[in-house]
Amino acid sequence: MSVKIPALLACCAVLLAGCSRQQNAITGSNIEHESTYLVYVTNEASGDMSVIDPLSRTVVATISLGKRPRGIHASSDRKTIYVALSGTPPAPPGVDERTLPPPDRSADGIGVIDVAQRKKLQIIPVGTDPEDFDLSPDGKTLYVSNEDAGEATIVDLTAGQQRRTVKVGEEPEGVRVRPDGRVVYVTSEGDGTIAVIDAAKARAVKTIKVGRRPRAIAFLPDGSRAYITAENEAAVTVVDAVRHEPLATIILGKQGFIKPMGVVVSHDGSTAYVTAGRGRKVFAISTADNHVIGSADVAVRPWGVALSPDGKLLFTANGPSNDVAIIDTEKMMVLGTVTVGRSPWGVLVLPR
Repeated sequence: MSVKIPALLACCAVLLAGCSRQQNAITGSNIEHESTYLVYVTNEASGDMSVIDPLSRTVVATISLGKRPRGIHASSDRKTIYVALSGTPPAPPGVDERTLPPPDRSADGIGVIDVAQRKKLQIIPVGTDPEDFDLSPDGKTLYVSNEDAGEATIVDLTAGQQRRTVKVGEEPEGVRVRPDGRVVYVTSEGDGTIAVIDAAKARAVKTIKVGRRPRAIAFLPDGSRAYITAENEAAVTVVDAVRHEPLATIILGKQGFIKPMGVVVSHDGSTAYVTAGRGRKVFAISTADNHVIGSADVAVRPWGVALSPDGKLLFTANGPSNDVAIIDTEKMMVLGTVTVGRSPWGVLVLPR
């Protein structure tokens, strides 16, 4: 029996495709999943945003933003990215601020970036020196930390204007809205506290004492607890986010070496991942018993952190090394790094 050449080639193509799919299944390849999202990174020193394709591990776009882009979040429809911009000169610990140039207040605000166009559209005024912020679940309100003013600014995005300022602690930084939208937590580095803001009343209703120099906040998906990094305690403070009271302190290592900075909770709420700053590590903490269950050696000073949609990969912004690390969360090991702009700070993952 004779077989025509085109038919034979078609048969071979089908067999090869099947082998390829089988190989992907055997090796656990998740190429198709990785290609469905992008990673956005704010670069504080170069004043721009790097857009990373996690499949090719390359920067596919760079978006000019303005001075000192740091905090980064997306709108609920994922069509807009908001970035905190500040004209206040950097002042690391130990620097005499009197020696610094005056702040450029015209640069302060929240930059509005169109995701599709990859372009900054405008800057929303939100008070002085904004560092971080969060959005209400309905996407209509911004809560912004104003580091040099010791305030949090509440912004009505629908009206495009400030609604109120709330006095918080000294040097506010981290801001997170509880998942139900009723409460906002703001860390204050200077006095080691969390200001609890009632969203409906638009005022602070309680102050929680936590570890020294608290930086970032992550709530469990059900809003029952919050995990707050304490940089100068080498620890994470666990807070009852209903009663607003400390529950536990998780020690991550030696003070002065381990410097907890960023924190993110897995989508199922089972694990909290904490970057250790100058400690060059990322820790995985079980939220069931608040014990460390793993760690990965990363790069110089990992700070901002975000998870892939399936939770299998972790991305950290590593300031001094100007790159982003890609970490396997199951094995807690670095798979590779991507060079970005200067002093990467915040990380955001969005679907394409």
